[in-house]
Amino acid sequence: MVDLANTAGLVLAAGSGQRFGGPKAPFVFEGERLVDRGVRLLREAGIFNVFVVLGAWVGEVPQATVIENPDFSTGMASSLRTGLGFLSTHEPQVDRVVITLVDHIGLSTEAITQIAGGPGNLMQSTYEGVIGHPVVIGREHWLALINEVTGDQGAKNYLARNNATQIELGTWATNTDLDHRP
Repeated sequence: MVDLANTAGLVLAAGSGQRFGGPKAPFVFEGERLVDRGVRLLREAGIFNVFVVLGAWVGEVPQATVIENPDFSTGMASSLRTGLGFLSTHEPQVDRVVITLVDHIGLSTEAITQIAGGPGNLMQSTYEGVIGHPVVIGREHWLALINEVTGDQGAKNYLARNNATQIELGTWATNTDLDHRP
C-alpha cells in the first residue's frame, strides 16, 4: 500500500456551470454541497491535505484549502494549471496529487482509495474501459502539464501520450457526473 502522507487531493470546482444553470460547487446534492462531498470523499480515503480550486463561486470549504482561479472562464485547464501551480509553489512536501471533479457524483471513497493506493505517479481511472476521473499525477509531471493544457482540455492527452497506468474503478464507482440539475 502507498503511504498517502505526501499525497494531496485536488477538487476542480471553479466552473460557472453553464449547462447546469450556475456554479456546481455550492449546489446541494443529497443533503451535501458538491464541493464538500468531494473533500469528504478524499479525506475518507486517507488524503488529508485537500485543496479546492474555485472561481465562478468562491466561499468557505471546511477541511480544505481554497485556491482561487481568476481565469476560470477560460476552461477547465486553467483550474488544473492554477491548482498544480499552487501545489508546486506552496506545498513542497507533496509529491503526488489525486485530482477529481466537483460534479463526479458517481465517485466513492473506495474508488479513491483504489487509485490513490495504485502503483505509480501517473494513473487514470477507467469505468468498464471508459477513461474518467480521478487521476493521479506525480510532481515530476506538473510543470509539463502547466505548460501544455489549455481551454477545456484537461490532462487526458498528456496521460495517454505518457502511458498512464489505467486503474479500473467500475467495481467501486461509476463515471456519472452532474451536468444538469436533478
